[in-house]
Amino acid sequence: MATGRTHRTATRSRGIPEATVARLPLYLRALTGLSERSVPTVSSEELAAAAGVNSAKLRKDFSYLGSYGTRGVGYDVEYLVYQISRELGLTQDWPVVIVGIGNLGAALANYGGFASRGFRVAALIDADPAMAGKPVAGIPVQHSDDLERIIADNGVSIGVIATPAGAAQPVCDRLVAAGVTSILNFAPTVLTVPDGVDVRKVDLSIELQILAFHEQRKAGEEADAAAAAADAVAAADAVAAVAAKGRGRSAGSGDNGGSGSGGGRGNGPDGDVPAVMPA
Repeated sequence: MATGRTHRTATRSRGIPEATVARLPLYLRALTGLSERSVPTVSSEELAAAAGVNSAKLRKDFSYLGSYGTRGVGYDVEYLVYQISRELGLTQDWPVVIVGIGNLGAALANYGGFASRGFRVAALIDADPAMAGKPVAGIPVQHSDDLERIIADNGVSIGVIATPAGAAQPVCDRLVAAGVTSILNFAPTVLTVPDGVDVRKVDLSIELQILAFHEQRKAGEEADAAAAAADAVAAADAVAAVAAKGRGRSAGSGDNGGSGSGGGRGNGPDGDVPAVMPA
């Protein structure tokens, strides 16, 4: 059985940009959905839409894999699933340890998507003696005193940290010293690691704060739009009022001018025809 300790992915040696690597799982998820529906081929436009990227970027990403599709046909779904899985190192077994079996760690242990994506939860580790031996997702929790032995016995190179913030760095240091070279960090803190160790951070509170920012911005834009609309209505009403007042003045001036003109004709000194002829 191959493990992460004996095989490293080839993306860096092949010069695939990190941004492309970050998008490959998105493509794989979309392609897996198509495969499950027995869709044989997919166009770059359709796949890009399903993955949430633009088609030009998708085609550029796939060019790094040496896959260009067939004009008028598109990409072979099954072949792309295999190709991306191989590039991501998912055609082999990756044993993973989860450290910190609280609510979040237990939820991760129960997540069914690991096995289907090439990851095997090899061990669950916690510092609480009361947790030792307790089964979570069918796996008995082991005490953190045995962390180094567990990693060595299972050939683990990927560790998941789901501890409180204060415990995360010491746990990280022990994982790295034991040979772990990739860490997925759920603890709300920044980890310091040596060169050659990759860390991916997942902070749910930060993601929610970013969403709150966007919600606030949208609310502000809606308020600004409503205020602008109200100002436009007020301005239109003001213009209409001025125009109505102007029409009223024009009508009044016409009446007075008519009376004056008539009087001029009837009584003017220039001998105009009088309004009433003498008997």
